[in-house]
Amino acid sequence: MKIMVCYTGSRSCRTALNTAIERAKALNAKIYLVASLEKGTEDEQKTIGQLEGALKSAEEQLKKEDIESETHLLVRGQTPDEDLVNYATEQEMDEVVIGIRKRSKMGKLLFGSTAQYLILNAPCPVLTVK
Repeated sequence: MKIMVCYTGSRSCRTALNTAIERAKALNAKIYLVASLEKGTEDEQKTIGQLEGALKSAEEQLKKEDIESETHLLVRGQTPDEDLVNYATEQEMDEVVIGIRKRSKMGKLLFGSTAQYLILNAPCPVLTVK
């Protein structure tokens, strides 16, 4: 089984990772830690470094838990929500686990919702964790 965890290192993502770890142990699954950026320009270098650090830290946690894993920082010119759905489709993921946080209706309207896009468009079940 292949479980994709959308991971940025935020509190909600760490909670989602802990849930994915429990599921991976129960289902003997491999975890794919995935983050996405639309561009990889010089302006985003700090963000890229932060994401790489977060992915590495999560990967070390999975090694301690003896769970097989891969990390992927996607910079493919797509919006993160489209990129994550496309990656899940390409890799034939069995499940996507995402952390969510409460946002106002105005916040969702102005900034969109990657979680909402994933829930509606992913090729597999999406488990949301708050």
